Amino acid sequence: MSVASNDGEPDRVGGRAPRWSQRRRILIVLCLNVALIVGLVVAGLLAHSVSVLAAAGDTVADCFALVLGLIAIALRDRDPDHPHAQRPIAIAALVNATLLLVVAITVTIEALSRLSEGSPPVEGLPMVIVSLITVVVMLTGAFVLGRSAAGEDLHMRSVLIDAIADAAAAAAIAVAGGIILVTNGLYWLDPVLALGVSVLIAIAAIQLIVKAIAALRGKDVDFDDD
Repeated sequence: MSVASNDGEPDRVGGRAPRWSQRRRILIVLCLNVALIVGLVVAGLLAHSVSVLAAAGDTVADCFALVLGLIAIALRDRDPDHPHAQRPIAIAALVNATLLLVVAITVTIEALSRLSEGSPPVEGLPMVIVSLITVVVMLTGAFVLGRSAAGEDLHMRSVLIDAIADAAAAAAIAVAGGIILVTNGLYWLDPVLALGVSVLIAIAAIQLIVKAIAALRGKDVDFDDD
């Protein structure tokens, strides 16, 4: 857990001084995500790819969570020594997890619908290009957050996990897009991959919901039990 100074800059996080404040790091990641949304939506529509559109929906949910996280951090830093100073952080994490769960359910429904319809054609090239860009953006966000984010607080941990998970999912989508491009077929890979992404999102969301509820109930949250 971080200890904030009077200017809102955490003095130490997990025994190490952070390179940037939480607000600055979250704001940078937010800007990266906002810039990425347009590309994902355009590429998803052009490629007719539900997995790319799923990534876009996940990114939109992440942006809402990041904005809420900025508000939560500001509220906490107004009085960091207050007994309930971490409550806004837990609420932000809970909302983040709920949004992710909604995205996972929506993607699952759409993917199952496409599978039942026989998997319509998908353009592989836009999938590959936008997915590789997404990998770079997400890894950049994870680098900005830093390894210390995993042990700072519940919200910072959730943002870091999201960035790493999104990078992994984007890499998988790029591979699937490459296979579709080379074979000019195997379109079922797209909805199947979307199902896989939604399962990963749902698992992460449920874990965050459990931890956020525990934090709201006043329990200590272990950041290293995953």
